[in-house]
Amino acid sequence: MKKLVVGVGVVAAAAGVFLYSAYGGFGCELSAPTGTPIVNAVPDDWAAHKQAKMAARDAHIAKHQTAYNRFADFAESETDGIPYIILKLLPAVAPEYWGEGDNFLSVMGLFFDERLPGAPVPRGMGFSGLSRVNPVGNIDYASFSCGACHIGRVRLDDNSFYYLDGGANSEFNVVGYRKRLVQTIDKIAGAETDPAKRANLVTQKILATLDQVHAANPNYFYKDFAYEDRKFDAAYEQAQIDLFKKTASATVAQFIKHHENEYHGWEKFVDKYYPGAQTQLLDGLPGMEDAIGFNTVKANANLKLNPLTKPFASLALPPSHGVTDIMMVWEQNTHDPLWNEDKTQVINGGGQWTGHIPLPIYKNIAAQLTIGYENVDVRVSAFAEEVLDKMPAAVYPFDVDVALAKKGQALFAENCAACHQPHNGKVYNNLGTDMGRAEIAGLFVTLGAVSGFTDVCDASTVVHMYGKDVKPCAEYKGVSLKGKKSLAMTPPKQHDGYNALPLVGLWAQAPYLHNGSVPTLYHLLVPNERPAVFVKSRLGYDKKLIGFAWEMDGAKDRNEGYVFDTRLTPGMSNKGHDKDIQQDGKTFKLNWADDKEGAAAIIEYLKTL
Repeated sequence: MKKLVVGVGVVAAAAGVFLYSAYGGFGCELSAPTGTPIVNAVPDDWAAHKQAKMAARDAHIAKHQTAYNRFADFAESETDGIPYIILKLLPAVAPEYWGEGDNFLSVMGLFFDERLPGAPVPRGMGFSGLSRVNPVGNIDYASFSCGACHIGRVRLDDNSFYYLDGGANSEFNVVGYRKRLVQTIDKIAGAETDPAKRANLVTQKILATLDQVHAANPNYFYKDFAYEDRKFDAAYEQAQIDLFKKTASATVAQFIKHHENEYHGWEKFVDKYYPGAQTQLLDGLPGMEDAIGFNTVKANANLKLNPLTKPFASLALPPSHGVTDIMMVWEQNTHDPLWNEDKTQVINGGGQWTGHIPLPIYKNIAAQLTIGYENVDVRVSAFAEEVLDKMPAAVYPFDVDVALAKKGQALFAENCAACHQPHNGKVYNNLGTDMGRAEIAGLFVTLGAVSGFTDVCDASTVVHMYGKDVKPCAEYKGVSLKGKKSLAMTPPKQHDGYNALPLVGLWAQAPYLHNGSVPTLYHLLVPNERPAVFVKSRLGYDKKLIGFAWEMDGAKDRNEGYVFDTRLTPGMSNKGHDKDIQQDGKTFKLNWADDKEGAAAIIEYLKTL
């Protein structure tokens, strides 16, 4: 697969600013839907409806099981990430950072999914042996799967878990993971500053620990795991160890360089964009990311090291901060764009918080790149596009007051439905929310991303899926994408605000707003009661206010989650969606502080979506 180096595209863009006027003529026509809004009716029998929705979800996954497996488990890259053997040795070499045993990645929010018994690593961490054509053609690299961000869970009343496939993993902390890797390297290398000597110290420690753990257990690394038609038995494990030892010096040196550069680049990024919140951002905020991603941070650092490109280095960074919650990706079909009549532009849709990457395949590729990989496996994005299209949202797993929900349905139709419609491409900048996330993709970042995305996958790119060669970026909804590279990301002027996304599975999207700064639906509708500080990433659920358990003094789940302070930096502000607005000659009620009964009815209705 091809590499994306955003900085290179940005520098090219800087040399050709004149392209902007031409580029600005492409993209999406952003307009709100017209006509009578679609409003889903409240079912008369909630229990039967809930069971039917759960069954439909299971049936959809079963129908697309191969694509789901690759979405859930396959590494985003076969050559980037961390050597798998090093990953599995982390709790042995640095238990103070990782804990001990198989569950060592729980410190960064990855969990073992009971639906995948015997897995050697938690769901969300894939390894290249699952997908590589020649199983023993290279050492295994571990990297995150789509499931790291988009398979979450909620704790039910009986303490079992309901899995949110296509939802958000509110526990996932990619920055915390990278910080622990650097701490582990520093622990082993100590005060040594010479890169070659540091690499040698780490290599010797890794090899010694490898021999120790494998002598005690010949299935230490792969647990004799079987996945589809592949077996990761003792023979496979020995072959991987032999390959790793042959290249250990170079492999470990590259591992150190990659992760130290990545995290230290992030430190500089945080200093620039998040003054006052450095401690939290450098520890990581579970369930959240900065939308610009690690690749741009690395590109900026690389440009600064090159005398020819150093003057353009600042252009590789976004014009603003972009901290954002991981968003839901189920029912993608409800917010994918449509073609205009002559099939030259995509219109009315886009999907992310701002809709700046309209096409599903490029939304998925962007997610792969944002997490920090360069040689991404395009097949993962293509499989994700297949399974997420029409994947039913997770249904609210608790009881609903049907009579109250029906009252809320009428209030929703009057005050909410006109905006929160399928394929609403319009972006709204009059809601009072912090605009940082909407402004990250300025001109140079946009042009660099268009170049980078289409370098990774364009209309001619061929990958092997389902036993045949396919071109995942060749067309969209039956229309060729040849000559339409500009559709990979829309011009900044067309995403200066936030989408009003369809509210499917809204109950599971807590906390609310793009930056997750409002803990419950009640607080969203009654803004004067929004807490400045609350707890995020708990797995318990507040069935009254509708959101994950959030109270600071809650006795239950006390050991879960982390404190989120909305006052630390503008990017965490809980302002917005808090005042009634005028839109198209009509007043829409957003602040329900003077009608809490109405708010309760709307909340009950929103449970059913």
